[in-house]
Amino acid sequence: MKAAKTGTTARTGTTATTATKAKAATNAKTGTESKAAATTAKGATTAKAAAPRKAPKAESHLAMVRRARRINRELADIYPYAHPELDFRNPFELLVATVLSAQTTDLRVNQTTPALFAAYPTPEDMAAAVPEEMEEIIRPTGFFRAKTKSLLGLSAALRDEFGGEVPGRLEDLVKLPGVGRKTANVVLGNAFGVPGITVDTHFGRLVRRWKWTDEEDPVKVEAVVAGIFPKSEWTMLSHRVVFHGRRICHARKPACGACPIAPLCPSYGEGETDPEKARKLLKYEMGGHPGQRLSPPADYPGKPAPALGAG
Repeated sequence: MKAAKTGTTARTGTTATTATKAKAATNAKTGTESKAAATTAKGATTAKAAAPRKAPKAESHLAMVRRARRINRELADIYPYAHPELDFRNPFELLVATVLSAQTTDLRVNQTTPALFAAYPTPEDMAAAVPEEMEEIIRPTGFFRAKTKSLLGLSAALRDEFGGEVPGRLEDLVKLPGVGRKTANVVLGNAFGVPGITVDTHFGRLVRRWKWTDEEDPVKVEAVVAGIFPKSEWTMLSHRVVFHGRRICHARKPACGACPIAPLCPSYGEGETDPEKARKLLKYEMGGHPGQRLSPPADYPGKPAPALGAG
């Protein structure tokens, strides 16, 4: 009887040991599977977190046009005094000043033209100028030899082909030496009241920042923007955009934090967003400094620019 009991006990112990080992194996397997599942879940979470965000919904053409027109209305409120920033008293002076403005500032042109127009007040006078003497006068504007050649050529063309008068048609203006579409539109819009869009570096930069177009060619930019706005807005739109580009939306460091149209700008954040720091970037009258013109319009809120050599 004792032997039987002992055998039974042995068998029972063996069974228990086997069960324990099986359970341990099961637990180990379960633990491994749980760990693997946890690792997989963690990996999935990480992958999900690293996944790129959904791209914003593309703006429709109609929505872009509405936003562009609202920007124009806002700019009209911000710059009710927007104007061409070249000093001139007649179409001839504006034409000459605009040709001189290439690759330099309007301020430097305005500081240079008083002496130029005192020496050569009419196309006939300028056409008869001694090149070296004119070069010396306009030297501060840079590229003075090329500009002298253009001024002598356009003055002679005005004298010989247009009776000494600046023509009021685009197709005539662009035939003059040194005169392209930008210069022609400046003259037409501001001397003759003919609507035109002036695509200079400021204008092109801002309309691309505002996503009105991604075109780089000025002629194509002009065509796109002309399709967004009524003709009656073209000239003043040009002034407002250029004003904004010179005062707030600078090329290298736009003052985003001080920009009144920031909510309408898809490029907000490219520049300084801190309001205090952004305010220090404001230029001309917005920053309390003189403007570009020595003789600004009566409603200009800033200080006139100093004459050449005056500071």
